[in-house]
Amino acid sequence: MSTVYHEGNRELQDQFDTRRLADRLEERIVRDAFVEDDADFIAALDMFFLATTDADGHPNCSYKGGDPGFAQVLDAHTLVFPNYDGNGMYLSMGNLLVNPHVGILFIDFEYPQRLRVNGTARIERDDPMLAEYPEAQFIVRVTPLEVFTNCPRYVHKYERVGLSPFVPRESVPTPVPGWKRSELAAGFLPSNDPARLPNT
Repeated sequence: MSTVYHEGNRELQDQFDTRRLADRLEERIVRDAFVEDDADFIAALDMFFLATTDADGHPNCSYKGGDPGFAQVLDAHTLVFPNYDGNGMYLSMGNLLVNPHVGILFIDFEYPQRLRVNGTARIERDDPMLAEYPEAQFIVRVTPLEVFTNCPRYVHKYERVGLSPFVPRESVPTPVPGWKRSELAAGFLPSNDPARLPNT
């Protein structure tokens, strides 16, 4: 009995005669825990894509970036990553408060490889890991339900040319993004936002 596939998956698998292959892949590559190779792969990356849905099932997909290793596998059942300052909409993080289910896609574009993580996530405002992430607002902890590698054949090869200067780093002043000093945001920023200060 599959725990991965539902009637919609099965309908298309049967239409294209891939049910046997799908069952084989579920049996051989889908697991509910991280292994050492997963931890190493994730630790080398500087970005991932996060899919969430609200309480009514409306989807949202966001890009999350940081320095390599900003997402970390702590143990077989725990993945953590920080939430940094953004545009204040909290679309993904707000979804987690009403629906903990997440889909995460990790991709290495330099040496094409990808890893899927489906699970549940929770926001931890006083997490001990906060000390490792300068300026993080809170930590997100993910418990995996399904972890599996994905065929990389359609992943286009890209080369990293630089890390974003806006990622918060220890002992390095974080620059203010220009849009926060534009007409769009003027008068609407949080009271403690560095963009409200004249020399940051």
